[in-house]
Amino acid sequence: MNALTEPLQRQPFDVVVIGEILLEVATDVPFAHGVPAQLGISGDALNVAASAAAAGARVGLLSVLSDDDLGQAIAARIAELGISTELLKFRPGQQGVYLVHCDPDGQREFSYARRGSVGSTLCPDDVDPAVFSAAGAVVAGGIACAISSTSRAAVLKAAGHSPRFVFDPNYRPRLTSVEDAKAVLTELAPQAFLVTPSFPGETSALLGCLSADEAAKKLRGLGAMNVAVTCGADGIQLGSDTDSLWVDAIPAPAVVDQTGAGDAFVGTMTARLVLGDELTTAARYGAAAASLVVGGKGGTGFVPTFGQTKAHAASSSEGELTSHP
Repeated sequence: MNALTEPLQRQPFDVVVIGEILLEVATDVPFAHGVPAQLGISGDALNVAASAAAAGARVGLLSVLSDDDLGQAIAARIAELGISTELLKFRPGQQGVYLVHCDPDGQREFSYARRGSVGSTLCPDDVDPAVFSAAGAVVAGGIACAISSTSRAAVLKAAGHSPRFVFDPNYRPRLTSVEDAKAVLTELAPQAFLVTPSFPGETSALLGCLSADEAAKKLRGLGAMNVAVTCGADGIQLGSDTDSLWVDAIPAPAVVDQTGAGDAFVGTMTARLVLGDELTTAARYGAAAASLVVGGKGGTGFVPTFGQTKAHAASSSEGELTSHP
């Protein structure tokens, strides 16, 4: 079914994600003329939305696509991932592109061609208050706030209407200054149901914190209801009004490409919270999903089903919960 003619969603979304979608060009060797490449559709918003849908949520994605064959192909991929296309916007313009080179350990080198992309035309008028206020949760990231002033304004509007706003700082020095990223985090933290910074990069740059626990406490002090500080292969530091807990990471069965691991954590955790899981349980499932997606190529190369995620979480010998005073 054409995305432009999809019937309106009658039931509120469990999760709505807002952000930019990118065309992904992936190689196994450094970029050069004639190098074989694999095309994909990715970007943090799509990765989060795909993982939330796989975790069992009804998901809508607000993003702007080019009004051409490429935009329609991207919309088809979005639908294929189990995400509603109802909220998509189509406009004249160039779809953003990124090139990624992955080495055998899954480490990545990125190059972007996104300046003035059609995705950056996202604006407050694109945010329907009725849709966002009815959603179980709304997810946005620092990238959406950094690509343009209008996109940032759209995120702020969405946060204002959301009963559960989830913010992933996703700080990118090539997109924004540390001062602007700090300002966005400071403005959105008091409205956030959940904030998901990474340690040590984001917590050091944006919060001046030297530990994950310190970062969680500082964000709670700014007004965030819950915090999940992701610490890579070590685990996740959780902070809430009732407790401070450490959740061990779950080892990855295979590492092919680390693209989208953090997004999988955010999408899965958000979906499971909306669907009724406790904070620690949702974080555990997020960790399991993140450790599985790195076994695929590209941001949505492998999106595990919730059955796969749940089984992986259950089979791991790791993952003890540790309380902090």
